[in-house]
Amino acid sequence: MLCAVGAYCVGVLSVQGQNAPEYNGGLKIKLNDKEDYYVRFMFWNQIWARHTEQNPGTLVNNTPQERSFDIGARRLRLLAMAQLSPRFMIMTHFGINSQTFVGGGAAGSGGTGNYGAGKKPGMFFHDFTSEYTLFPAVNALTGEKNTFSLTFGAGLHYWLGVSRLTMASTTNFLTLDSPIFSFPTVDQSDQFVRMYGVYAKGKVDKLEYRLSVNKPFATNLVPEQENVAVDNNGVSKPSVAGYFEYQFLDQESNTLPFKVGTYLGQKRMFNLGVGFYTQQDGTKSLQNDHLKSHDIALLAGDVFIDLPFYLGSKEMALTSYSGAYRYDFGPNYLRHSGTMNLGTANPAYDGPRSISGPGNARPMQGTGDIYYSQAGLLLPRLGQQDKLRLQPFMAYTRKNLEALEKGGNYWDFGSNLFIQQHNAKVSFQYSLRPNYLATDQIDGNRGEFIVQFQTFL
Repeated sequence: MLCAVGAYCVGVLSVQGQNAPEYNGGLKIKLNDKEDYYVRFMFWNQIWARHTEQNPGTLVNNTPQERSFDIGARRLRLLAMAQLSPRFMIMTHFGINSQTFVGGGAAGSGGTGNYGAGKKPGMFFHDFTSEYTLFPAVNALTGEKNTFSLTFGAGLHYWLGVSRLTMASTTNFLTLDSPIFSFPTVDQSDQFVRMYGVYAKGKVDKLEYRLSVNKPFATNLVPEQENVAVDNNGVSKPSVAGYFEYQFLDQESNTLPFKVGTYLGQKRMFNLGVGFYTQQDGTKSLQNDHLKSHDIALLAGDVFIDLPFYLGSKEMALTSYSGAYRYDFGPNYLRHSGTMNLGTANPAYDGPRSISGPGNARPMQGTGDIYYSQAGLLLPRLGQQDKLRLQPFMAYTRKNLEALEKGGNYWDFGSNLFIQQHNAKVSFQYSLRPNYLATDQIDGNRGEFIVQFQTFL
């Protein structure tokens, strides 16, 4: 019984460490008087208002556009988890993503009317897992923490390794959103960064571990260019993934898979992590007009820091993350994408075009090396009772991808305005992406300014 109470307390402390005191563990239904059997719900939404410089030759709703303004839903989500016995827990997570005024609607929607373009998106499951604790984090007899813990789980899951950002929580990013490249198989051989599989999680003293064996979703793209790999895994072979993180200072909860982006100085964090993902025969390419399969092998190492400090009597906090990623999807593998992309190609445009296509697309993932850093500074409260706080941040990405003869630099600048910590905040971000006209030619940058409104219960 104590092991369940201990796991519950660790989970609640993790939530309270990033959210307003009024949150008090969120919306929870107690199933008994001891509070070790419970059902807990979390709701959040993120609405974007943005101005985007489109790639050359872009149509938005069949209208040529160099710049566009839109308002849309980046995420509308619901998560429910239940502790049904001292050792057994289930979790489900569903919602919608990336609905705009022209896209992200129901399958087959388009044109004008009841199921017009962008309308009535279909909700789907992001996660659905059941897990059993074999060796609990808390000793059931003494109530003390165990040095070793182990939990097994199965389902549609997010414990896919590679890096901290690959398993990031979407409610407490430091920057406005994920850099996306950290989701290496997103919507190719996974379902929105999830796969069906079995996983093990736990801790050995201050070392947290996550391991999984998964069945990737089928991919069947046909290679069209010599020596250029594409997603084609046939009858997909299992993938294996893992992430190991040493937490030198405060310890993090691993009740849920989601890694916190910024604790707002309410924890002292210094973590070093390494991760991997591998799948045999995950892609195919043409080699001398014959199909050849290639293994997917992805590696990453990262460091996460979140430290409170005082400037005189003023409480502040520094948050920083840096990661190095080495991706191998096969020769010259490259994917282009843009979040909530409004654009389609203009067939009448006769000027130079971006190799990434229309809209806000850019080279996102590929075989090669990616380096990423972000840092933010939580500023003091304006007054003793004032809940408003600012957290300016910046991020830099360097992509050296095999298919591109020139490396690319990507920048993000912005700030979070916390009204009630992560439960109610407004984020502002201006981003720059390179405009590739050819693999060896970059024609300046394209910009995007986003204001995000977030509420989270």
